[in-house]
Amino acid sequence: MPETTPAGGAPGASRPGLAALWTDGLGRASIRSVQTLAVIALAWVILWALTRVPLVVIPVVIAVILAAAISPLVRWLTGHAWPRALAVVASFLAILAVFGGVVTGVVFLVRSQWKELSVRAVAGVDQLHGFLNNGPFQVSDEQINATRDSVEKFFTSSAFGAEALTGVRTAAEILAGIVLMAVILFFFLKDGEKIRAFLIGFLPANHRGKADLAANRSTVVLGGYVRGTALIAASDALIVGIALLILGVPLALPLAVFVFIGGFIPIVGATAAGTVAVAVALISNGPVTALIVLAVLIGANQLEHHFLQPVLMGRVLSIHGLAILLALAAGTMLAGIVGALLAVPLTAVSWTVIKTLSGRDDAETDAVDESEGAAV
Repeated sequence: MPETTPAGGAPGASRPGLAALWTDGLGRASIRSVQTLAVIALAWVILWALTRVPLVVIPVVIAVILAAAISPLVRWLTGHAWPRALAVVASFLAILAVFGGVVTGVVFLVRSQWKELSVRAVAGVDQLHGFLNNGPFQVSDEQINATRDSVEKFFTSSAFGAEALTGVRTAAEILAGIVLMAVILFFFLKDGEKIRAFLIGFLPANHRGKADLAANRSTVVLGGYVRGTALIAASDALIVGIALLILGVPLALPLAVFVFIGGFIPIVGATAAGTVAVAVALISNGPVTALIVLAVLIGANQLEHHFLQPVLMGRVLSIHGLAILLALAAGTMLAGIVGALLAVPLTAVSWTVIKTLSGRDDAETDAVDESEGAAV
């Protein structure tokens, strides 16, 4: 039987026409779009799975970050003829002692100064009441009483009881997460190189070199980020703490510790934590002292952004401020406060891995070396 020829064309003309649909510009764009959607779907599934087990994922991530920051101490001890196991135990116990000492000190200070804060709070509330009645934005006693009744109603309602039970359960989960994180951190410090070699061993042989280089650079970035952030947070806490002591605000040291913890959230953390100090100053010492504390907080914030951040972390955290804000927003939406704490270091590590695998980091290093050589 003779082969049927499509109208207006030679035999088999339909096949090249179909292939042409995928080889022109629109066809290639369609294929790329499908591939991109598949990658996005895979990333979404991975993120969804990780958010289902936060009690496991979050301790692991925190342990990785802390191990990167503590590993130089372990290497220093092993370089001074310490056995590795003893160096790991000493570093681990030193970190636990520091954290335990800070928490214990804060608890004892709060307990010792709580009576003083209560007495000052009564006078501060009366002073604030007078300011609201006679200030530029006058608030009547009826409005104040209505707000107070709403607050009292909430605290005596069943909703608050349910929230309290949820808080107890959350506290138990946090305690379990801390214990798990401590155990994981110990093993990361002890067997980190073996664990990394084991994981990289699953990759094809021609990719293991770059993966190992990316892991090394990520460790440097994480360690530098944690140490730099700790120095910046300590500077903010020192400035705010000294100001609170001079002004006679109660709970100065615990508030300074709170500012230090908040400093680990870039851009907004120390300022947000400092608002608690402003509130305590307002209640205990009055509006003038609160305004002074606010001015000190703004000054410390400007010092951090314009001097400390570029000097301590300029070469380590080479990420634009907009990217940091977007990472903070995404991390907060996915995992709350913990997500805000982990968003920036994870973004920095991801960017380091991308630059290493794509070869961009090597090109930037070569360009810096060439410019430094030309300057010399």
